[in-house]
This record gives sequence, structure tokens and C-alpha cells, in this order.
Amino acid sequence: MTEPAVEHIALTSVANFRDVGGRRTEDGRRVATGRLFRAAALDKASDTDQAYLAGLGIRTIYDLRSSAETEAEPDPRIDGVRGVHLDVLADATTVSAPANLDKVLADPVAVAAANEKLADGSGIARMVEAYREIVNLPSALTSYRALFLGLLDDTPALFHCTAGKDRTGWAAAAFLSLMGVGRDGVYGEYLLTNDLFLPAIAPVFDGFAAAGGNPDLLRPLLGVQEAYLDSAFAELDQRFGSIENYFAEGLGIDSDVQAELRNRFLDQG
Repeated sequence: MTEPAVEHIALTSVANFRDVGGRRTEDGRRVATGRLFRAAALDKASDTDQAYLAGLGIRTIYDLRSSAETEAEPDPRIDGVRGVHLDVLADATTVSAPANLDKVLADPVAVAAANEKLADGSGIARMVEAYREIVNLPSALTSYRALFLGLLDDTPALFHCTAGKDRTGWAAAAFLSLMGVGRDGVYGEYLLTNDLFLPAIAPVFDGFAAAGGNPDLLRPLLGVQEAYLDSAFAELDQRFGSIENYFAEGLGIDSDVQAELRNRFLDQG
């Protein structure tokens, strides 16, 4: 079956923004568009981009960042839009790789001092482990439960973190999997970050290189890889066995509510 075109919307001050809908499910239905969006941080959103988001009819913005991230760079206040903070990584015992990205984006020169550490592959290993935590941490389960239950009420909605790729990436992957999108479609949507986010942060790579760092070592941390999502799904399979059990046992969203979510977000044909 041919995958339908998924609209990519270029905003001037918000990176990695897109409609989560548009993809076909394995039973031939289509995830509705115009109801659920994802993005990177919104704190620098211009007046024009804020007006565009309001024009989409967005009623709720779910912020998946840590309390420190939200306090340092709070979301803008948009008339008629409710903000919900869900700290996915609150229970992490160490500062997780996804939650460190704000520091990388803000000061690539300082990060360049760790170039040798990046070269040993430990950065990728930390990302792989972080994706397991995104699936298994109590704070992650609580946060994603609130997000998905919220989608039954206040939509259209948008969810985001700092780069819009890890905490946000898993939210989109889990949602699309529940809708019945096959793994190829789920991974295809996930990997769009490399096309939509990395070009938007070119100055970060330039600053890293100017400070003596190798940008090729930074890309795996600021982009996404199949191995990261592989790790999340492996953790899901090990702990829960299926996406439906993840929602039911991990998130406390039973089969009836799962069916209601599908009814809300799936179009026929």
C-alpha cells in the first residue's frame, strides 16, 4: 500500500514541527490529520508562529520536559491554549541524555571539550539506555498516561520536549503503534527528525566544530537513530509483550479506552 504524503509545516522559530497524522494503518485506515502535532521547544516561538499554532485550533500543549527545562525556558502563553507539564524523566537517577540536550544546544563550545568522550561511543550508549527509561520509569508511565488520556478531551493538541525527538519521539511512536501503524511507518515518522531538526540547528554544529569538536560525533546525540527506538520497543516487548499491554498494564489505559482513542483518531480509507 502506498504511504500517503504527510504534510511538513515549516515554522520560522519552532523546529521539528509536524502533524503526527496522515499515515496508513495496517488495516487500511488513516490516522487523522489536524488533531495531533509534535514539536521541539516552543520558548522562542515568534508572534507569527504562535498565531499559526493558535490558528490550528490547538487547545492543549503538553510539555514533556523536566522542571528545570521548563523553568529556564517556559512555553509562551497563547490565548485559548491550556498548558500541561508532564516531566517524563522526573524519576531518572542521573541526568538523562535527552534532558541534557538543552545544555548542548545552548553551549556547543563547552560540550566540545568532551569530544574525546563522545568518540568512545558512550554518548550513543547513554541514548540507548535513556530510551529504555522512557518506557520503564514510573514518571514516564505517569506522564504518558496523562498525555494519552488527555487526547480524549482537549484536541487538537501538541506535545513537545526540548529537541522534539526523544521524549516526544516515543510519544509519537507509541501513539502511532496503538493506532495500528506498522513499524515501517512508525520508524519513518520518527526518523523525520533528522531531516527537520538537524538542519535547523546548523549553528550548533558550526560552534562545536569551531571549538575543535567533530560534528559527526555530535549528530547521533542531536539526531535520532533506529537503534534508539529499537531499544524502547525492546523494553516494551520485554516488560509488556505488546503495545496494547503497554497501554493497559504500564499506562493503566484499558482496552475500551484504547478503542476510544482509535475511534477518535482514525479515519476510514
